[in-house]
Amino acid sequence: MTDTTSVSEIPVTTETARELGLTDAEFDLVCGKLGRIPTYTELGIYSVMWSEHCSYKNSILQLKTLPRSGGRMLVAAGEENAGVIDVGQGYGVAFKIESHNHPSAVEPFQGAATGVGGILRDIFTMGARPIAALNSLRFGEPDTERTRYLVKGIVHGIGHYGNCFGVPTVGGEIYFDRCYTDNPLVNAMAVGVLRADRMASAIALGKGNPVFIMGSSTGRDGIHGASLLASREFDSLTENMRPTVQVGDPFSEKLLLEASLELIDAGVVVGMQDMGAAGICCSTAEMSAKGNMGMRIDLDQVPLREAGMSAYEIMLSESQERMLVVVEKGMEAQAAEVCAKWDVPFVQIGEVTDDGHVHVSRYGKVVANIPAQSLVLGGDAPVYIREQKKPEYLELTTRPVDHGPTLHEKDCTEILKKLLASPTIASKRWVYEQYDSQVGDNTVIRTGGDAAVLRIKELPGTAVAVTTDCNSRFVYLNPYRGAMAAVAEAARNCVCVGAEPVAITNCLNFGNPYDPEVYYQFAEAIRGMGDMCRALNTPVTGGNVSFHNESQQHAVFPTPTIGMLGLIDDVTTVIGNSFTSANEHIILVGWQRSELGGSEYLKTIKGRITGEAPYIDADEEVRLQRAVLAAIRMGYVTAAHDCAEGGLLVTLVEMTIGKGLGATVNIPFDHHAGHVFGEAQSRIILSVPESSRVALLQILSTNDVPHTMLGTTGGTQLVIDGLLQQSVSDLRDIYENALPIIMAN
Repeated sequence: MTDTTSVSEIPVTTETARELGLTDAEFDLVCGKLGRIPTYTELGIYSVMWSEHCSYKNSILQLKTLPRSGGRMLVAAGEENAGVIDVGQGYGVAFKIESHNHPSAVEPFQGAATGVGGILRDIFTMGARPIAALNSLRFGEPDTERTRYLVKGIVHGIGHYGNCFGVPTVGGEIYFDRCYTDNPLVNAMAVGVLRADRMASAIALGKGNPVFIMGSSTGRDGIHGASLLASREFDSLTENMRPTVQVGDPFSEKLLLEASLELIDAGVVVGMQDMGAAGICCSTAEMSAKGNMGMRIDLDQVPLREAGMSAYEIMLSESQERMLVVVEKGMEAQAAEVCAKWDVPFVQIGEVTDDGHVHVSRYGKVVANIPAQSLVLGGDAPVYIREQKKPEYLELTTRPVDHGPTLHEKDCTEILKKLLASPTIASKRWVYEQYDSQVGDNTVIRTGGDAAVLRIKELPGTAVAVTTDCNSRFVYLNPYRGAMAAVAEAARNCVCVGAEPVAITNCLNFGNPYDPEVYYQFAEAIRGMGDMCRALNTPVTGGNVSFHNESQQHAVFPTPTIGMLGLIDDVTTVIGNSFTSANEHIILVGWQRSELGGSEYLKTIKGRITGEAPYIDADEEVRLQRAVLAAIRMGYVTAAHDCAEGGLLVTLVEMTIGKGLGATVNIPFDHHAGHVFGEAQSRIILSVPESSRVALLQILSTNDVPHTMLGTTGGTQLVIDGLLQQSVSDLRDIYENALPIIMAN
């Protein structure tokens, strides 16, 4: 929109509201809140603030059923830009995960890059210095040029922003399934460390306190990114929405980081919030509502990147690398000096009021006067409970799957090689080598463990483990069980490096919430997530809901991605997931079951995603994790690896590949596919020296956890009696080279 003078005079009707994504009923509600027909600028503000992406209007009542407090949490879920966990001695760890799915589908490089930039700002706007980034990515099958284009662009965008900003990208996951062909999922996570007594809040307080915009100038990029791009399905018009994708500048964000942390440390900040989705609309409304205050904003003072921008465009712009800051009155000069030091623009655009309204003017004319509470989640924004219906596809897909054929060496070897070369299982080295994982010198484990491990330098000896996890095929087949498994596996991965799981953040990726079958998936996944979090005592610190992840051809699998944080008291006890020494015992710990439903075996070998999701029992999971964590911390275990995609044999291969150390194994149960390649839950493979074997077995017995002796480490081959005899180097070649070959095709 280029009209510089008359945009706020555009007549507003019900049809106008529909064009901006509001329903007729919501437009009537807006008129009721204001007691009049809104101006065009006001209508634009309501359209973004009441969009699904900003208001969570279709999800918040479900989210409130999750465990959202307790444990080590320093901030209740949803209260701030990120969750914060107490790690002792006055320090906290802030962490959060969010989606940038739709922008990445339209413009993969910038969509992914700005996703990283946005989640980093959520961390440092609270006063936390980022120490790590992670990601969870979902793509269609890489047999199409479009998927390879998306993979390359998204990976490049993630690496570019993180590497230039100077934060290590230390972990993540990548899945490939046909359902993500049009709508890839890009979930970005960040972790930071802060002083608990210096934590900043996204709040406006103190009548007359000045309001500043800090950082980059405002342009037309990102307008309606939240309301029209992120809150709708992909269709034939989506390609025309490329201008709604923001453009990022990691070097500007690095300066913004340093200026923000120094301002907070100097004690001049009353409140601070990132301008992410919905830009100035969101930060002014949410900060005002949180403090039961208001703001008077003069858009003529906002530094603009483009001439002639209207009030509507300035308010809705999602230009990157910007903060809204409320400064203590009388400390403006001190704040300006800090920003000048870092060469960060810092301009006053308004002041805090006590009338509860956001007043916006442009060219000396008031173009918006809105009660802040009417705009925000937890205030007067509309909230809905949608209809649920069990999906009809479940009648076809969740029929029992048999154990599969009994395998012998020739067919088992052939199947294993196909699984190792499948893009979901194959090594992701091609991806993570594009990321700087060591910058900052906090990284203890990046790829050699089931979770990444990072030192907390402020607390010598202390570390955190972080991971992202979700097997969306399981959630597709059984939303309740699948979400339980996602939480359990994330926690299991932290345990496998020696960390106590303490809290999660989540990124809930689903289709259209107005579809009763999709809403059933969502509600059941929330129920499963909540039950497992309560069992493991890992409360939900916050996160993100991303609906409308579907196109005219494909609806994505329900994908509730879990970001898990674990604590390590003594970093010297950390272990990896590769065999390290010969003549150690290989022990399968947990419950061995024949489970082929939703497995990579069924997909890759049989071409089907079907069956029931694997059985999972919360009590079993708690006992398993308690026992394994105790054994690792007592020094009884030298390597631990969760049994996940590809099942038992793939897990054993991965444990040999890390250091090239082979093993001789005897699997003492039927050699049918369900046991060998099934993906049963609550299983971990351990490597244990003879000197620790008896002590380990005592811990397992005390916790009533079963175990199976599988064999011993040593040699350069993986020998599995009756099933496999292959050199580790040959298996590694298949595993490591599969993805580069695919991407070079």
